[in-house]
Amino acid sequence: MTLSAAQSEILDRLITLVDAAGPIAAQTDKYFTNTARIVAAHGDAEVTFAVFMRRRVVAALEPVIRLVNHFVPDAKVTRFVAEGEVVPSEHKLIEITGSMKKLSEIETLLLQKTGFPCVAANNAYEMCRAIPSAGFMDMHARHGSGAEMNILAAYGAKVGSEAARAANAKVKGFIGSSQDLTAPFFGAGQGMGTMPHALVGYAGGDVLKAMQLFHETLPEAKSLIALVDYTGHEIADALRCADWFYKEAKLDKAGKTFGIRLDTHGGRFAEGLDYEKSVEVVGDWLKVKGEYSIVEKVLGGHTVQLDPSNILIDKVRRILFGKGVSLAVIIHARQALDAAGYKSAQIVGSSGFDPQKCQIMGAAGAPLDMVGTGSFLPATLTETYATADIIKYDGVSRVKTGREFLL
Repeated sequence: MTLSAAQSEILDRLITLVDAAGPIAAQTDKYFTNTARIVAAHGDAEVTFAVFMRRRVVAALEPVIRLVNHFVPDAKVTRFVAEGEVVPSEHKLIEITGSMKKLSEIETLLLQKTGFPCVAANNAYEMCRAIPSAGFMDMHARHGSGAEMNILAAYGAKVGSEAARAANAKVKGFIGSSQDLTAPFFGAGQGMGTMPHALVGYAGGDVLKAMQLFHETLPEAKSLIALVDYTGHEIADALRCADWFYKEAKLDKAGKTFGIRLDTHGGRFAEGLDYEKSVEVVGDWLKVKGEYSIVEKVLGGHTVQLDPSNILIDKVRRILFGKGVSLAVIIHARQALDAAGYKSAQIVGSSGFDPQKCQIMGAAGAPLDMVGTGSFLPATLTETYATADIIKYDGVSRVKTGREFLL
C-alpha cells in the first residue's frame, strides 16, 4: 500500500506534533524512563520487542514504524503483516530490535500509535464492505481530541477503505474527509462537506435559503447537499430544494449535483413515518410482510433463532424501523424523490453509521449514495490497547509466562 507525497507529509506532521509536545521523558510512562536509566547505568542490551493486539484488526502500522524510525533510527523494524492485512487477535504485528535504553524510552509512544489506527482501519473495512455502492465521508474530526488523533483515525480509515476495495472491486469506500488536514488520505485536495444545522438555523430554519446562501457564497462547489431534518419536514424540504435546484436554478445543467442529507434526531420519526408505517415501507422494499419476518430476512433465520433474548433483534428493528435515520426513512425519501422525477438526486445518510448499522443497511439494500460518519472510531478505548513485550535479550529468548506465543 503506497503513500503519495501529500499522504506521507501528513504522517510526518504526526511526528512533528509528538516532537512539539515536549521531551520524550515527559511523555512516556515513568517506569519506562526508570528502566532506561537503570539499563544505561548497568549496561545496555540489544532487545527485541514484539507488538500485538488483543483483538482482530486491519494492519495500519505506518505511523508507529515512522515514529520508531524517527526516535531510534538505528533500530530494526520487522513487519509480520502487510499494511491493510486483516490480522487475528494476539498475532504478532511487528518486531523492533535495538537498544533497550532507547526503545524503553519510546515504548509508551509506540503503543499509542499502534492500536488506534489499526482498530479504525478494521471498522472502516467492515463498513465499506457492508455498503459497497456508497461512498463514505470521514466526519470524525469533531469527535476527536485534536490533530494527532485526527491523523491516526483518518489514516486508519484510508487503510481500511483500500483493504475493502482490494477484497471487492465494487467497493467505493472513503472518498473524502471533512478536514483539509486529512483530505489527502482519500485522494482529495481539500475537505468536503454539506452544511451543518447551524447554517440552517442562521437562515431562519429554512434549508432552501441555507442552500441558496451556500451556492451564492461558494459557487465553485460541485454539489449542493441539503440538510433536510431541521424543522422535521424531511420529505417536503427535500422536494422543495430539489425543485429549486432542477427547475428554477437549473444547476444540473451547469454540471452540479444535488442531494439531501438525512440526519433525523433519534428521538423522533421522520416526516410521514411512524413505527407501523416504517415496517410497511421496509416490508414493501424487501417484499416481506411482518417486522419479524423482515428481521429474519435481513439477518438470516439462524441468527434470529440464536437470539431468544431479542437483544440483537431489537437493535436491528431500531435500525430498520425506528426513530432517527432508519432504513425506512432512507427508502421513504428515495421513493419521494423518484416519484417527483428527481432520480439523480443523491441521498447521504449520517448519524450512528457504525459497522453494525452499515451491515444491516447493506444487507437490506439501503438506497444510499453516500455515508457521512465518524463511527469508524473505536467504540471503546480498551479496543485500542496494543501490547509490546521484550522477547529477546542479547539474542537470548525470554518472555513472561503466558506470552510464549510471541517467541
